[in-house]
Amino acid sequence: MTQPTFVPITDSDQVRPSFHLESASHVVGKLSEVHTPQQPEGNGLGFHGPDQGYALTLAKRMAKKFVLTPGENSKDVQVGVAMIAGRRAALIGRAPTVYDLEVALGIFGFLMAAPDDLVAYRKGVFQSLSHNYVSQRDLVDQIPDATLKLTPQDVASPRADWRELVGA
Repeated sequence: MTQPTFVPITDSDQVRPSFHLESASHVVGKLSEVHTPQQPEGNGLGFHGPDQGYALTLAKRMAKKFVLTPGENSKDVQVGVAMIAGRRAALIGRAPTVYDLEVALGIFGFLMAAPDDLVAYRKGVFQSLSHNYVSQRDLVDQIPDATLKLTPQDVASPRADWRELVGA
């Protein structure tokens, strides 16, 4: 706190100037450290956006609405669609919302009765997905950006072009 000029203080109580230390030059010390201001891009590197873990919470809340067939695991579906929703949200730099999950679920027909060939495909893709990071990354990487730009209404009903939507 500053001292008023009209109040006498002793020399030992005077405010002393602080020392300005020069910062050491930055040295990259970890293999995973980013060397440039831009995020790296490519298969398996992920898609960076704020609060992507929130998509898991939303997926868990929506799990009661999933239309699953025998042999499909709700936890695997939750993880898969949460990751797709995180990527969709990251395209525009925001956190995932329920609409991102509706798009991810609609792409694979988890909110309605889906065609048999789509069900057979998604069973293979989502099989043990929650336990395999490489499979998770592969699933998210295969979805085209054009699909992620669709609205929930665009994927609300089964589509004949589902292979194009999922990047199969």
